[in-house]
Amino acid sequence: MEDFVHKLRQYAKTGTPAERRIAKYFTEHLNDLPFETAASVADRLDLSPMTVGRFLRALGYQGLDSVKVEIRETVTTSPAQLQSAMTELHEDAAEGKPLAVLVAEQIQALHHIYHLTAQPNWAEAVGLISTAREVSIATHARLSSLANHFCQRLTQARDGVRTLDSADNRFAELFARLAVDDALLVIIDCRRFAKARLLARTARRYGYKVVLISPQQADWMADQSNVMLPLPAARAPDLDNLPPLIALLDCLSESVILEVGEEAALRRRRMMEFATVLGEAANH
Repeated sequence: MEDFVHKLRQYAKTGTPAERRIAKYFTEHLNDLPFETAASVADRLDLSPMTVGRFLRALGYQGLDSVKVEIRETVTTSPAQLQSAMTELHEDAAEGKPLAVLVAEQIQALHHIYHLTAQPNWAEAVGLISTAREVSIATHARLSSLANHFCQRLTQARDGVRTLDSADNRFAELFARLAVDDALLVIIDCRRFAKARLLARTARRYGYKVVLISPQQADWMADQSNVMLPLPAARAPDLDNLPPLIALLDCLSESVILEVGEEAALRRRRMMEFATVLGEAANH
């Protein structure tokens, strides 16, 4: 990032008029670049997007997205800046500002998730997901996109992961086989998932181990799962608490990737190489 800023300062002094304008804007609005595009920068400076693109390539970047990646990897918030932002947020929340209250609640929910990652049940869930012969992820159709994202993340660490939702009675696939030795069912519960308890009981009866992700106020019995990962309560009883669920699934999949270690890194590398091959083939 220091090299990027140094180049900007050089162009601000010695570049063409257009380059000097772009360099000056980038220097003065470094923190805003993650929210910009080449077109939006061009519009602000009354230049063409092609001019902005040429300037970025002259700096050694393919485009503004490459700059954003470098900013993400190198720019950090100092403890003082973080404390100041949190103080402002709590003051606004205390005054009843709706968005401040919402953000404060979500931060509190993230603290809950982070605390959960240090608990024995978290380590047990990570171990089960890492070592099971196969992993099935079941949820309500409403949350199928989150389950698919979780599944995709887990495939970076292991084989044999699939998702099932309540559409078209796909849960029956779990019980079509006679032997389910060392098979795991991850249930992502929500208020509309009326079949969740029956599914958990039946799965355990057939020999599946069950990891349950559910709001902490839900009335699950201890023997309905092997491991339970509780979500913080939703803001209202008629709402699903999606932000902490997304955070939990991301943290859980990342924990599994870290648990698997070098093999996960090799898998990810192979998948990226194959994706590149497919991309090149599609362009021919």
